[in-house]
This record gives sequence, structure tokens and C-alpha cells, in this order.
Amino acid sequence: MRFPGKSAMYALGVLVSTVLPAIADPVVVKDVTGRKVEVNVPVKHVILGEGRQIYFLAALDKENPFEHVVGWRDDLPKADPESYAAYLAKYPDIAKLPTFGGMKDGTFDIEQAVALKPDVILMNVDAKTATEEAGYIEKLAKVGIPLVYVDFREKPMENTEPSMRIMGTLMGKEKVAEDFITFRAEAIKKVTDVLEKNQPPRPLVFMERAGGYSEDCCMSFGNENFGKMVELAGGTNMAKDIIPGTFGTVNPEQIIASNPDQVIVTGGMWEGYVPGGNWVGVGYGADITEAHRKLENLTMRPAFTGIKAVKDGNVHAIWHQFYNNPYQFVAIQQIAKWLHPDLFQDLDPEATFKELHARFLPLDYKPGYFVSLKDK
Repeated sequence: MRFPGKSAMYALGVLVSTVLPAIADPVVVKDVTGRKVEVNVPVKHVILGEGRQIYFLAALDKENPFEHVVGWRDDLPKADPESYAAYLAKYPDIAKLPTFGGMKDGTFDIEQAVALKPDVILMNVDAKTATEEAGYIEKLAKVGIPLVYVDFREKPMENTEPSMRIMGTLMGKEKVAEDFITFRAEAIKKVTDVLEKNQPPRPLVFMERAGGYSEDCCMSFGNENFGKMVELAGGTNMAKDIIPGTFGTVNPEQIIASNPDQVIVTGGMWEGYVPGGNWVGVGYGADITEAHRKLENLTMRPAFTGIKAVKDGNVHAIWHQFYNNPYQFVAIQQIAKWLHPDLFQDLDPEATFKELHARFLPLDYKPGYFVSLKDK
């Protein structure tokens, strides 16, 4: 019997390596809660504990962000119907993906999740308490399914970068994750460097969360999320000393007494949640004329009676989902432009968002994410 020479053996090795799929390697991932979790990477099957996690998965895989998704929470079609429709048009098979309820509201189906045999379940950190109380981590561990926490909502300015790195490791997209992180940091520096150099006065800003979503007034942000974005953009967040955590409420009397210089309302197309509601429908390809009308309508509420921001026309609306994805740097640029128009005449948040889409995202860019009473 003749044995193949070294060159033939090498050729055979190359052939096998190109034909057989790469074997996943166990890696210990440290999630945003500090837990060390062993996961076989790159993962081939992932369950998204929130549908809106596709925002950052898309930033890591421009060609097909759904390729390895075997199930996801059912929130995206209602929370952001325009983006869902755009993804559905490009990837029609997502209509067949199994969907889950939320962990926090107790409608997550762990038996269904186990049946899908995921390599990892990705969960937002705000579901941590509910997850632990239900004993899901231990139950999943018994069948060899790891759960990893990420965060783009509770402390996004602190946890976005590590969350993107975690996702890059899980999906085998480490280089893309680092490129995105660099792009994000450079976009934020275009704001913070100018502010540091010029030290302008900081206007007082009331940041209203989901204005018009309900009749109650008014939800806002403490010293994180949009509250921190306001500070990074050169403003003073009115609610930072009123709300101890990330989210909370302020009463109308506090707004009137504080007399903010600027008001920024977060909005979205929430017909699926609150049909015919007073929310401001900004977002992917939104009707800005209609959004402007609804924004103006919100200024007539008692909480805004006679305040400086309304008198001066410094009332704006911005896409709510910036609070829950890694694209917050676009929001920081836009807020800076509203707060300091003279300093940031040359800053173009729209161009930044277009570049993000062109470089990282599978969807073509459509405007509609911002509106101001000053827009004509």
C-alpha cells in the first residue's frame, strides 16, 4: 500500500478544512452583570430575549443578522413596526421565527426555548430579577444552555461597549464589533471635544419619555440613558436630581417650577400599543409633517403651560428606540445640535446615521427620526 506524500496530505487537510464546518470552541464570557459563562463560540443558534436586540446583531452582520436566530421575543413589531417591516421585506423568513413573551411579565416559555436547542440565550439585564426568581438560569444549565446578559437600556453609556464585545465574541464577529465601537466613540467625540473646548452655558432640558403614550405626565430619565445623553450633549438634565435611577416620573408642577429651556420628547409609531394615541410618530421613514403636528399638540398639556421651552419653540421629538440600542451616538449628536446650534452648525447627525447604515447595517437609511417645532 502506498501512503500519500506530504503535499497530498496537506492538500487533503485543506480540502477537509474547507468542507467541514468550523468546530465551536468553549469560551468563558463575562457578561455585564459580572457572571462568567461558558459558551461554545461562534454560536450557531441564538434566542434573543428581546426582539430589539436585532439592532445590535444587525450591526455585527450586515449580510444576514437573522442567520443564527432560532427564536426571539415578540416586541419588535409593536415597539418599532417600521423597522420590523423593513427587515421583514428583506428577510421574509423572520415571519416564521418562533416568538416568546417577556421574562419580566412572566410569559417567557422556557420549555419552548429548550426545544429550540439554542447555543445561548441573550437576555437584557433589566430582566435579571425575574429570571433569577424563576430559577431559569439553573433550569437552563441542567440542559446545557447558557444565558448571557447584555445591556443597552439601564446603563447604556456604560454597558454598550462591553455588550457589543460580548456579542462580537458570541457571533465570531470580534473585528466588526471593534470597528463599530471605534465609529461610535469617534461620533461622540465630535460633540464632547467641541464642548470641552468652548465650555458653553448648559441649558436646562426636560427629557420626556414616551410623551403622549398615556394620559399621565410625565415619565423621564434620571442620570442615565437619555438623561446621560443630554449631559454629554451639553445640557443639564432637569430630572437627574429628582429621579434616583434610570427611569422615573416627575409631576407637572415640577416642570413648571423648573421652567426648562428645552424639551425633548421621545416618540415612536405605537399604534400597536396605543391605537390613535397622542405619541409622536418618529422613526424609520416617518411622516415628519404628522409628527410635527402631534408634537405641537403635546405642548398644550398643563405641564408645559408658560414654560420657556414652549415660548421659544425649543421643543423637539426624537426616536424613542435610541434608548435601547447601540446607536445612541446619533441621538447625542442631534441633541447637541438642538442645544447648541451655533457651536454645531457643521455637525450632521443625519449623515452620521447614513454612514452607520452604509457601513454596518443591512437596511437602507430612511429619515424620520427627529423633529422640532422650529422645523418648517
